[in-house]
Amino acid sequence: MTATPYVARQPDERGFIHYSEAEHAVWRTLIERQSALIEGRACAEYLDGIRRLGLPRERIPQLDEINRVLESATGWRVARVPALIPFQTFFELLADRRFPVATFIRRPEELDYLQEPDIFHELFGHCPMLTNPWFAAFTHTYGRLGLAASKEERVYLARLYWMTVEFGLVDTPAGRRIYGGGILSSPKETLYCLSGTPEHQPFDPLEAMRTPYRIDILQPLYFVLPDLRHLFELARQDIMALVRQAMRLGLHPPKFPPKAA
Repeated sequence: MTATPYVARQPDERGFIHYSEAEHAVWRTLIERQSALIEGRACAEYLDGIRRLGLPRERIPQLDEINRVLESATGWRVARVPALIPFQTFFELLADRRFPVATFIRRPEELDYLQEPDIFHELFGHCPMLTNPWFAAFTHTYGRLGLAASKEERVYLARLYWMTVEFGLVDTPAGRRIYGGGILSSPKETLYCLSGTPEHQPFDPLEAMRTPYRIDILQPLYFVLPDLRHLFELARQDIMALVRQAMRLGLHPPKFPPKAA
């Protein structure tokens, strides 16, 4: 795992996590700015999830507040984790219908971009979609498959996750919309992904698994689902057969320059 300067906050004896006023201020800035950007850009299922969660604007929410909504909607919960966790732990949590949330928030100087997934990324970016049964079913299946996969297979599964759960787009009757949490928690990516600059391709799981990506740049390519139910249908397919096929075929050439040393 890569080292991180961030440390997840620990709860007190009552299970309450205390944040400073400066941390609450970062949350307020992030949620107010991003809430204004997602209207007309996020898919209806995500916007419905945001309404159901009722995330507070003035403070960082407690995880129990999120759990009450998720459990009622789809049987999911969030689980407090350190800033970075290994693949094994990640898949174990998803297979148990628990979504990992690191309980730290980014510093003011990193408002626009953070490589580590902080509490804003997880709660604002991902948790609204976990109120949707199709998305929740896909994420649960993904966790179970990853738990049983080899180290080499997990790398291909990671690309599938990146191109869907993190950076996925979907076509809707109202137009092309965002459902990926990595986009929805990033102001730059929210505007950029629907512009004419990046490439858009119809979603194909095999192609997604064969597409290299970098975590530190705006994505050069986004895969577009025909509708969100497609994820639920994918969860019922033999995804591991697709993984093995992708491994045989190998990776496509990257659409981005190599990272500077």
